[in-house]
Amino acid sequence: MHADKTPDCSHVIRTRRNQAEIKRGYVSLAVHATLLAALGLLLFTRVFLITRASGSDMFPAVRDGDLLLGFRLEKEFLKNDVVVYEVDGKQRIGRILGKETDVVTLDDTGSLLVNGTVQANEILFPTYAKEGMEYPYQVPEGCVFILGDYRTQAEDSRDFGCIRLEDVKAKVITILRRRAI
Repeated sequence: MHADKTPDCSHVIRTRRNQAEIKRGYVSLAVHATLLAALGLLLFTRVFLITRASGSDMFPAVRDGDLLLGFRLEKEFLKNDVVVYEVDGKQRIGRILGKETDVVTLDDTGSLLVNGTVQANEILFPTYAKEGMEYPYQVPEGCVFILGDYRTQAEDSRDFGCIRLEDVKAKVITILRRRAI
């Protein structure tokens, strides 16, 4: 009679083993989730930038509400790169049209010249000078000259002057169009 009431040792061992495996599984899951969260935080605070476009400074290339993915580690910018930059604590989006030592000229006809070459591209809007800057304008070292694509309405280097390279936060690499988000 005593033997019937004694639990089977192999059953107890199996139960404890299963409980230990489950515990190890949860610990492993927690470690992996923490590592993924840390990696994601690192990627999206140091390597990539995700931001939402506000305003129509870059219309039609970037529309109000579009999501932008930028690469923060880019330090060698080319002309016509679309970038996210900061002026007076506000994040803006624009297109680099002049790099250090380039000479930017705007005339009364709405033409934009960089180093004597007309910059037309696919921009639909004329580029008029605004008060406060004298042209021809030579971009200082360590700076870029940035314009919005919606030239008649955009606030850009014509308003703020050249933008220091350290104020350029990221090069835009992907635009996700807003579709009723």
